[in-house]
Amino acid sequence: MRLRVRRSPRNLEIACNHAGLTHFGGAYFLQEFIRVLQLRDFLARHLTYPRRNRDYSVSQMLLALIYPIVLGLDRIETASLLRSNGTFQYVTGLPSFPDPQTLRRFLLNAPANLREQLHRANDRLLQRFIHLPEHRSRLIFDLDSSVVTSFGHQEGAEVGYNPRYRGKRSYDPLLCLEANSSFLWDVELRRGDAGTWAGSEELLACCFHSTPSDIRELRVRADAGFGYAPVLEMLEARLAQYSVVARMVPSLKRALKGLHYEPMNPRWEIAEFEHRPHGWSHARRCVVARKSTQESDPEPTLFTMGRYVYRAWHAGLPLTPAGVWHFYDGRAGMERLIREIRDDYALTKIPTRAFAANALYLEVIRLAYNLVTAFQRTCLPAEWQSFTLSKLRHRLFWLPGELIRPENRPTLRLVNSSLIATWTDKILHRVHRVKPLES
Repeated sequence: MRLRVRRSPRNLEIACNHAGLTHFGGAYFLQEFIRVLQLRDFLARHLTYPRRNRDYSVSQMLLALIYPIVLGLDRIETASLLRSNGTFQYVTGLPSFPDPQTLRRFLLNAPANLREQLHRANDRLLQRFIHLPEHRSRLIFDLDSSVVTSFGHQEGAEVGYNPRYRGKRSYDPLLCLEANSSFLWDVELRRGDAGTWAGSEELLACCFHSTPSDIRELRVRADAGFGYAPVLEMLEARLAQYSVVARMVPSLKRALKGLHYEPMNPRWEIAEFEHRPHGWSHARRCVVARKSTQESDPEPTLFTMGRYVYRAWHAGLPLTPAGVWHFYDGRAGMERLIREIRDDYALTKIPTRAFAANALYLEVIRLAYNLVTAFQRTCLPAEWQSFTLSKLRHRLFWLPGELIRPENRPTLRLVNSSLIATWTDKILHRVHRVKPLES
């Protein structure tokens, strides 16, 4: 039997006149979450930005900056694709979509205190989100910095520590993530030549101030860039339990050989002692682990002396030495979250040349990240909780959609799939159980 091969069409006409299609039909679910929260009203009550152009409110402008980040249109110029997407504008409740120049002027012309206002609004959101879907009594703050290379001439971008692009100008923002919820608790834009712990005290003060009063226990983990006396004193004043990588100062190096080590596992030995470097007001507990360099490949990130490599932490924790180690190693999850913020939330896409405008944009990224995280934690199935934003885009936000009006009733028609229909019912059911922000 001979099979007949279908020929490709030769006279196919293309018409670019269908206004009801969108690549981002699944963005409706996030928009519905935002609507139920009454986020626009919340932002309108907490932000003041007098502007001559009243075509868009402040809350609409912020959402017009947030949606391109969430949908992967990470540059302001790329967001102009949404200007011709009438279905997206209808679904998200925007009268139209601002052009790139309007979005950039919004950032550049913002009053000096708008970033502080948005920062406080973000803090209020976190105080609400942290107890969803269930009440929390402990927070674990992970602190780190991230080098953001500048390929233009941005204000405040200076030559500093930049392991990937040596000698390039960069920013060096500080980040604080809450480990169990993955919320971006705080963020601070710094110059590229900032010292290793510059701004740490201010960041911690903001983190402590925004911590809900009903949190009974606070723990902090940080690398050696935060292992300075003023930072540790601040943690102790707040009664925060901490594990901070110890800086390998001369006094610590001298003490390493004289410690009594006990086996912790077949590869590592562990010890503890009271350590007081020069200039410290008092000694602090120090936990030290070592292993022989002959037992495994060298690890260049660890301190090597003689035939051993070492790890050390200053610890203000009621845990055994092994417990201190395992608690600190839980901080490894922060590296994945920082990569996601950098790659998926446009952290590396600096939008303007002005430092203040870029700092404001960083708060917008924080708002976008925490909204998506809150939506994911409260409204999405359990098997979706580990998804990155990139995966959420492919599974949900990038669902193709068509806006139709049978019997003059607006309907968003998604892909014909029983699985998606099941997701839709479950997600919307959970969304509609969320209470408004200030109810």
